Amino acid sequence: MAEKNYSMTNKFILVGFSDHPNLSTLLFLVFSVIYLITMVGNLGLVALIYMERRLHTPMYIFLGNLALMDSCCSCAITPKMLQNFFSMDRRISLYECMAQFYFLCLAETTDCFLLAAMAYDRYVAICNPLQYHTLMSKKLCLQMTTAAYIGGSLHPMIEVGLLLRLTFCRSNVIKHFFCDVLPLYRISCINPHINELILFTLAGSIQIFTITIVLVSYFYILFTIFKMKSKDGRGKALSTCASHFLSVAMFYGSLLFMYAQPHSVNEGDKDIPVAIFYTLVIPLLNPFIYSLRNKEVINVMKRLMKKR
Repeated sequence: MAEKNYSMTNKFILVGFSDHPNLSTLLFLVFSVIYLITMVGNLGLVALIYMERRLHTPMYIFLGNLALMDSCCSCAITPKMLQNFFSMDRRISLYECMAQFYFLCLAETTDCFLLAAMAYDRYVAICNPLQYHTLMSKKLCLQMTTAAYIGGSLHPMIEVGLLLRLTFCRSNVIKHFFCDVLPLYRISCINPHINELILFTLAGSIQIFTITIVLVSYFYILFTIFKMKSKDGRGKALSTCASHFLSVAMFYGSLLFMYAQPHSVNEGDKDIPVAIFYTLVIPLLNPFIYSLRNKEVINVMKRLMKKR
């Protein structure tokens, strides 16, 4: 009955890193540099793949879309976070909050499907090289990319729709640096059990489905690689897959820890370091993981630089 005395709110305050006011300037500089490098690295990779016809292959098309989604992820949360470092007014409206979470969830879910598509592409390239152009046609590549965006759009629509059933009367303070769904559950005056169950089911199902594709693909890839007689061929194949597998391990590890565990809504501020890792650090690292370990991308960059 006591909860009825609280007034409803449609504006929130993002606490962010206000617990460390002495570090505001340093954190602002660090996250500004991360944001700048992330945008330049990812959008530069998208532009490079778009301009170079030799990179218009399924692997690079998937990679370009992954870089685009990483940019979307960073844009969804970093500008507001940087603003809040020196702003006295850290308020954000309910609809701005929903939009922030929608685009973040869109980027992360689409990334899941794109990483699975990239794993299948590498499976076909290494295990069935003679049939690669038949099995991985441009039509199939387009269909897989479109399916990734459709799946990536539907998931946040469901989550945002379910958020609209909640009312917020306990507090308007979000102990996070962006509007994530879990902190919103914590300040809801309606029991978010249904939302939490659907989040766990949907997020878990998407991740299990895409991880299964990745693991099965890499099982056959490793089996094929170890059967190769040529050491050079084996090393080249391993090098090609290493960057993708590293990115997959970091991305899925953080998401599984964050969303796909029961009662994760009760973890409090413990999820902030993980959130920093998957929203800021991974989008920063991905273009370097893929481009610096990829001789074809490096050669294209060198050729373009020589022309200028």
